[in-house]
Amino acid sequence: MSTVKEQSLARIADRSSVIGVVGLGYVGLPLAMEFVEAGFHVIGYDVSTRVVDLLMAGQSHIQDVSADAVRAAVTSGKFVATTVEDRLRDCDAISIAVPTPLSKTRDPDMAFVLSAADAIARQSHPGLCVVLESTTYPGTTRELLQPRLEAKGLTVGTDIFVAFSPERVDPGNPTYHTRNTPKVVGGITPACVEVATALYQSCIDTVVPVSSPEAAELVKLLENTFRAVNIGLVNEIAIVCDKLGVNVWEVIDAAATKPFGFMKFTPGPGIGGHCIPLDPHYLAWKMRTLNYKTRFIDLASEINSHMPEWVVQKVADALNDMRKAVRGSRLLVLGVAYKRDIDDVRESPALDVIRLLEERGAHVEFHDPFVTEFREEGHSRKGVELSDEMLRWADAVVVVTDHKVVDYQRVVDHATLVVDTRNVTAGLTAGRARIVPLASGATVVSGV
Repeated sequence: MSTVKEQSLARIADRSSVIGVVGLGYVGLPLAMEFVEAGFHVIGYDVSTRVVDLLMAGQSHIQDVSADAVRAAVTSGKFVATTVEDRLRDCDAISIAVPTPLSKTRDPDMAFVLSAADAIARQSHPGLCVVLESTTYPGTTRELLQPRLEAKGLTVGTDIFVAFSPERVDPGNPTYHTRNTPKVVGGITPACVEVATALYQSCIDTVVPVSSPEAAELVKLLENTFRAVNIGLVNEIAIVCDKLGVNVWEVIDAAATKPFGFMKFTPGPGIGGHCIPLDPHYLAWKMRTLNYKTRFIDLASEINSHMPEWVVQKVADALNDMRKAVRGSRLLVLGVAYKRDIDDVRESPALDVIRLLEERGAHVEFHDPFVTEFREEGHSRKGVELSDEMLRWADAVVVVTDHKVVDYQRVVDHATLVVDTRNVTAGLTAGRARIVPLASGATVVSGV
């Protein structure tokens, strides 16, 4: 008689497994579509009726997933979205892709993960494979997920299989998406690793098994802590260059010509998204429970979080040079998404820039070709069209997000003042606008 593990592997191999995805956002929906493409029947579970209704109508709320893909998946009968928890009982494998925000005190808020784990536990059965993908602190899978799934008398590694596999979604990336981004998997037991690896190998090009869920959990935190620390370093270099009167972009580009020992990072108005601003704090929190202070993480966070204030001071100084005060000035912020060519405003530094400018009494409008409207603290804000009249209306235009589709030559030609935090005006023909970079300095290298 075959074991539970062998039966699970056989169902994955012949695509008779039903796959569940809990959380149909930026991580869950692309993953669900990959499982559908691989030939599985997929049940997407989300607590949002709006999201479920939208998907079942063949529409997509995620920029990286087309409505055509969703419509085809629904029409084929391979994909169904639901708010009914009982449907999870039909699943042979479930990936959890729910948010893991931080509280106001920067402690991990595990409410969504715990709610998902409890829902799955109520519907669990022998042979079920559960993989947590939500970014979290090392120890979450073993300490929070495993006990809940074993509460019904099922044994992890024998009756059910539990693993952690960090999401590596990069919204708007034209090259790397869910299928061709290597997937790290760490299970509670070797059998858990084997089943979870087989599950993801069915729809992901490269799967990288590691020895434990803690190792897999730490992989994601290392990846984004590495980025946060290096962005913090280059942001501080920008401030250094400004005080020295040196062009930071010239310095970075010249340093990047070194073919070894240097990796190029660029400064900006702050960091955004759900990962880089938040993930290092999961590790910092965990280490505080072990009486250890993560000094690099804390310092990088301090530098990065103050960049919006640096930008606002740049705006204030530039207006002052024109004999204008921030109070009463008309300002146009270009770009509110947290990075170029996407529609995601989560943790975007642009929101802080707008808030700080308005606190100083400025009248602020925004334009973003990908974000026509956003909600913050219960209030909705609508963008404006990027017209020649709007550019001339503004006392200053502040470039926060460097969307490629924006005609920056037009901006320079019609605006009076441009505060450029992304170096988008480099190389443009001189226009009407006075340009103030994130860090000032000469752009011409003297000959020797």
